[in-house]
Amino acid sequence: MDCIFCKIASGEIPSTRVYEDDLCVAFKDLEPQAPVHILIIPREHIVSAAEITPGNSSIVAHIFEVAAKLAKDNRLKNGWRIVSNVGEDGGQSVKHMHFHLLGGRAMAWPPG
Repeated sequence: MDCIFCKIASGEIPSTRVYEDDLCVAFKDLEPQAPVHILIIPREHIVSAAEITPGNSSIVAHIFEVAAKLAKDNRLKNGWRIVSNVGEDGGQSVKHMHFHLLGGRAMAWPPG
């Protein structure tokens, strides 16, 4: 499989990792959109949130636990945002489910 996030998860492509365990990897975004911009990806290749099933939903729950830990570790006391784009119209550029943890500044709404 030629998936950049699978290669990052396996260590084949380097990244600035801030967290990893058996289920997921978190690393700094190369083009940050906020002072804190971390990508959290499952090690298992899941194309997008549209493919969440009863068989893999525990991975997503775990990712949200990791996001809460990373927000605390990064002192995001005033709030933070999690974004997961789904499909072309949703702005998904990498076909491997991932979550953007954004914080360190006030977030506008609507986002775009």
